[in-house]
Amino acid sequence: MSLIRVVSYNIHKGRSALGRRDSLNELRLGLYGLRPDLVFLQEVQGRNEQKSLLDAQHESLAAALRLDVAYGRNAIRHATDHGNALLSRYPILDHENLDISDHRLEQRGLLHARVELGGRAVHCFVVHLGLFAGSRSRQILALTERIKRMVPDGEPILIAGDFNDWNDRLAPMFVQQLGLYEVFSHAPRSHGGDLPRLRDSVKRLSNALRGLPNSGVSVMERTNQLGMGGSSSLLLPPPRTFPAVFPWFRLDRIYQRGFAVRSARVLRGREWAKLSDHSPLLAELELP
Repeated sequence: MSLIRVVSYNIHKGRSALGRRDSLNELRLGLYGLRPDLVFLQEVQGRNEQKSLLDAQHESLAAALRLDVAYGRNAIRHATDHGNALLSRYPILDHENLDISDHRLEQRGLLHARVELGGRAVHCFVVHLGLFAGSRSRQILALTERIKRMVPDGEPILIAGDFNDWNDRLAPMFVQQLGLYEVFSHAPRSHGGDLPRLRDSVKRLSNALRGLPNSGVSVMERTNQLGMGGSSSLLLPPPRTFPAVFPWFRLDRIYQRGFAVRSARVLRGREWAKLSDHSPLLAELELP
């Protein structure tokens, strides 16, 4: 069995919640401290000809975390572009970015990548859906058709990103048509503990660069441990993730097929709230 750590995060182009300061360096440290295996990123700045610090963010994050990367460019401007990215500890076999824009005001894409995990192909979809309900329905239809056409029955699937689905109306379509389940759907209540702190991430990264062990660095995490039999679980809706400083809307999701969910959590706190306008999601999944 393979236990993997999956993160989904809208990074707001490496800017703070209000866009007043750059947060990419702190964000890099925060992600490093999570020790992720797969990272589903939205609003990643792929090109910025005006400010080098914000250029090629997917490559900068992948290099810091020592992960492979696939980038899907969606919104193209005169001197910039941004889109979705997948960072992976496992080999990325192939990837394709699909234009699922519903109108001229919103450029949206669907990044589909296959990664090799334990000799099996896992289909990873990074999504950032539109702001209007009609657009989201048509974009989910495009995603559903893509899965039915390109993913063989029984192969594992991960879909993560910013769904902008604050009414949680898309879940039935995933469950009924694709057999996909949101990772928080059967998560128990939190058992307490502190969130990963950025200063711990700094120490971990410093030790790694100097070749020192990290066993003495304590990074406590708030976990929602799932009973494998489900007997102790409590049905929960998707977590509130936006705005990060005072989460109210349930925008971000991780859906899965073929995995056992061991834990699922939303990362909150002042330090995380300074990095982006969304809170990140972290799930531990087991592939039988």
